[in-house]
Amino acid sequence: MSDLLQALVLGIVEGLTEFLPVSSTGHLLIAEHLMDSSRSEFFNIGIQSGAILAVVLVFKDRLLGLARGYSDPVQRDYLLKLCGAFLVTAIGGLLVKKLGFTLPEAVRPIAIALIVGGVAILAIERVMASRPEVATVTWAAALWVGASQIVAGVFPGTSRSAATIFSAMLAGVTLRAAATEFAFLVGIPTMFAATAFDLFKMRHAGFAGEDWPAFAVAFLAAAVVAFISVKWLLRYVVGHRFTVFAWYRIVAGIALLLFVH
Repeated sequence: MSDLLQALVLGIVEGLTEFLPVSSTGHLLIAEHLMDSSRSEFFNIGIQSGAILAVVLVFKDRLLGLARGYSDPVQRDYLLKLCGAFLVTAIGGLLVKKLGFTLPEAVRPIAIALIVGGVAILAIERVMASRPEVATVTWAAALWVGASQIVAGVFPGTSRSAATIFSAMLAGVTLRAAATEFAFLVGIPTMFAATAFDLFKMRHAGFAGEDWPAFAVAFLAAAVVAFISVKWLLRYVVGHRFTVFAWYRIVAGIALLLFVH
């Protein structure tokens, strides 16, 4: 497989999995493992920016509404809760970095996290089935969402979107569309900040030897596919549960344990 084709596949994987509750980091590591493709740290971090850009475009009207409607108590309250969730993640994330936690690159822990996450989603959906639908995001839900992003950043295969969506639901935002929207909006500053932080750390190493055509292909693929997948998921959650993703995670995790070493 040519280098550009590998980059295209990785971009598609990133765009497809970044905001679906299946773990983009885990899928990227698996894809690189299967294709025997070793990419630079800048490549893996940088193509996430394409997915972030896509979700900004999806929510551009909502973001503009929040920015312009600060005088509205409802809009202001929602915006402050987004900021609170982000601050929890930022402070916790810096602490995790200081303690020296790094993401493992082995397939086995990713497979286990996929299975555990799938079982957890099935259990949460079972609990949610008996609860009335609530769209209001409380401060407790916002803070739980912020904390869950830290957990997702430490354990590959957990999925940031899954952790945030289901922590919001367990904290009382039982309407799936509302929980998903809040999780995605919190993800915008979180992912921008994480990407900027990592790139800042890499500034002294420089980017000599980077395959820029391959990076451009992967970046554009991630942006286009993420835009499509986010638009689809927002429509899907209006009338469906997340159980299909749970079963996918379980099957994928078992397959990885059995066939990938």
